[in-house]
Amino acid sequence: MTSILTNSSAMAALSTLRSISSDLETTQGRISSGLRVGDASDNAAYWSIATTMRSDNKALSTVQDALGLGAAKTDTAYTGLNAAIDVVSEIKAKLVAAREPGVDKTKINKEITELKNQLVSTATSASFSGENWLYNDSTTAVGTKEMVGSFTRDSSGNVSVGVLEFDASTSVLVDMNDAELGQLTKNVEVVQPSGTTTADATYFLVDAGSTTAATGTEIALTSATTDDDLEGMISAVDAMLTSLTDSAATLGATNTRISMQDDFMADLMDVIDKGVGRLVDADMNEESTRLKALQTQQQLGIQALSIANSDSQNVLSLFR
Repeated sequence: MTSILTNSSAMAALSTLRSISSDLETTQGRISSGLRVGDASDNAAYWSIATTMRSDNKALSTVQDALGLGAAKTDTAYTGLNAAIDVVSEIKAKLVAAREPGVDKTKINKEITELKNQLVSTATSASFSGENWLYNDSTTAVGTKEMVGSFTRDSSGNVSVGVLEFDASTSVLVDMNDAELGQLTKNVEVVQPSGTTTADATYFLVDAGSTTAATGTEIALTSATTDDDLEGMISAVDAMLTSLTDSAATLGATNTRISMQDDFMADLMDVIDKGVGRLVDADMNEESTRLKALQTQQQLGIQALSIANSDSQNVLSLFR
């Protein structure tokens, strides 16, 4: 039946054209944004996962910044500690030189005094972002330092922040409150082996004017310093040097751990970006092909609608 009120062909062609236009709009949106899943309406599950992982990636980026700050702090402390080891080694060499008969011990002591001043200067200068792990002028003892090292999400969706720790009490060189808490200001007991004439003694290297001072003997030379005293001082400085070396080794290992964690964070962020991309990114080759096909279908749909609309015009010829 031919009707001028109801054109079924035109209605069918119009419906097809609407569907093609909708698909074309979707494809153009994917091409312009580069995303196959840009909104929750596109795919709620994938959109939710991608949004969560993007948020986690921002947190990981912050962790990476925190690791950089931690690395700077450990680098600063290690540099100061390493410099202190060199100076203490020099003091040890001066004491050994003073053991030589006929040497002017008072002149050597002047050199040792300047080396001590350098140790204090090194300790006070090894500060980064307001933190100094080698020098403490607070009434609170230096304890364990924490550095943000990771951000994790478990299978239940619970998140947690992991930290890297370093016991900074082992790296303090000078403590202005309690001399016993500083590697260079504390008492070091020297126990002499049996059969020697040198008596057991307690020495400290630097007198920094701590509130609670060391009770031992300061390592300093005078013309009256005996060879037995020198040997005791050398043993005490050597013990300090061993302690500083252990602390520097621990600090170096912590610094290496931070560097490895920083590299891992960078790789992890890249992997997450790739994973999110697989879920929501559009395949531009596929979308380009689909766009061409839909444009062709749209042109054919318009042509079909034009033909369907011309059918009603043909009815006029029946009344001529």
